[in-house]
Amino acid sequence: MSRKSPQLSKSTTRSGRNRLPSSAKLTQPKLNLYIGFFAVGYILTSAIFMVVQTKLALNAQVITVLSIIVGAYIAVHKFIKHQQRALDKSEINRLMFGGVIVIWLLTIIYFLGIWFFLFDAVSREVLLDMSMQQPLPLLSALVMILVLSLVSARISIWAINRLLDPNRKAM
Repeated sequence: MSRKSPQLSKSTTRSGRNRLPSSAKLTQPKLNLYIGFFAVGYILTSAIFMVVQTKLALNAQVITVLSIIVGAYIAVHKFIKHQQRALDKSEINRLMFGGVIVIWLLTIIYFLGIWFFLFDAVSREVLLDMSMQQPLPLLSALVMILVLSLVSARISIWAINRLLDPNRKAM
């Protein structure tokens, strides 16, 4: 008696390779929650440094980098705690871009609040005239801070992910 075993769990692609059925594929975790953790860490650290700056003058770029590092630590720590694994390369990229986009949206809201609630009409006019006469320094500063935030977010997420990786600790 010869029996043929049915192929229940395998399906074939056009190339003839076996692949898992769609129900068995690993689901990618949604990173919106972790981008939110990144933003909360960034906001908290920035607020603490704003209070510190009332007593001690600090460099704005250093504060940005430190705030991004703290935000990255919180996001990666929560991800590893919830998922029991480290971020992969695509998740690091998505978390980096999502975090930087959220940071820049919050910065835009912050500056709009300053523009409308703190400045009077004369201050607004002076700033507009100044930025129209010499836009290059303003644009170069914006590009430099964008590059700084992207690079520091990428490096800090990668480094913290590597430090907190539970598989590396087990080895």
